[in-house]
Amino acid sequence: MSQPTSQDVHLDAALTNVSVAYFQTQDHFIAGKVFPKVPVTKQSGKYWAYTKADWFRDEAEKRADATESAGSGYNVSSTNGYFCDVYAFHKDVGEQTRANYDAPLDPDRDATLFVSQRLLLRGERQWVSEYFSTGVWGTTTTPSNLWSNYTTSDPISDVEEGKETVLGGTGFEPNTMVVGYQVWRWLKHHPDIVDRFKHTSSASITTDMIAGLLEIDNIYVAKSIYNSAQEGATASYSFNVGLDALLCYVNPSPGLLAPSAGYNLVWTGVSGGLGTEVAISSIPLETKKADRIEGEIAFDYKIIGSDLGYFFNGAVST
Repeated sequence: MSQPTSQDVHLDAALTNVSVAYFQTQDHFIAGKVFPKVPVTKQSGKYWAYTKADWFRDEAEKRADATESAGSGYNVSSTNGYFCDVYAFHKDVGEQTRANYDAPLDPDRDATLFVSQRLLLRGERQWVSEYFSTGVWGTTTTPSNLWSNYTTSDPISDVEEGKETVLGGTGFEPNTMVVGYQVWRWLKHHPDIVDRFKHTSSASITTDMIAGLLEIDNIYVAKSIYNSAQEGATASYSFNVGLDALLCYVNPSPGLLAPSAGYNLVWTGVSGGLGTEVAISSIPLETKKADRIEGEIAFDYKIIGSDLGYFFNGAVST
């Protein structure tokens, strides 16, 4: 006897409590973590820089009674400039599409997340381009024995040498290290490091543990990825930060007379007077019967003190 099947009496509908989007967590991005953000009210400008050598000369002398004291001076210039380029991205949401969306999809929320992710990725890619490159820091070196070679490499000594180099040339000891995930996966299992904790901890090696060992404040692991292929082509994924590492001094309190390896200058003018670093707008497009969800950011990632950075180019092999 014929009976209706479950497929006959049920139409598949979208789940209202599950959806899938490969939205990278903000914790994987390091552009906003490493160097201090300095909000600027003008898109371009200059900042004062004192001549470093003037502050390290020993010129005080004994003073005899009723004689002049020894004296000297320092030089300062305003030739250092910045310009915050504006980056923007949008996603249009049509009225017809909005009217036909099924729960749990939300066209405006989804578009806002999509736009925000693209802006995060643009900032990350630009940060890597500015700071993770050869020839931009005071020292660029490749370890004579890569840290992925557990037999002969000595990453602890390599980092100590970097710290000494920066301290000896600036008077500031590096307090921050940035590594790509591919460096971190080798570093946390390196026998020289694991051996330091084998009698004190059975837990997995963490960034805080290695930071304490190296006597630096922070270790940041860059985990974000990007797709270099055009839309419609086969995706090609890569880490934004690859096989390199950066050791540097980061000033915890940016301000006057405050050197730092880098500062992230962000122009707050993009937010229409709100004073925020990122602007998300909903713009009606009457002729298209749509709303444009648009985001803007404006920044200039500046190397302030190149001698405050020590760059390991190709610290590990793949």
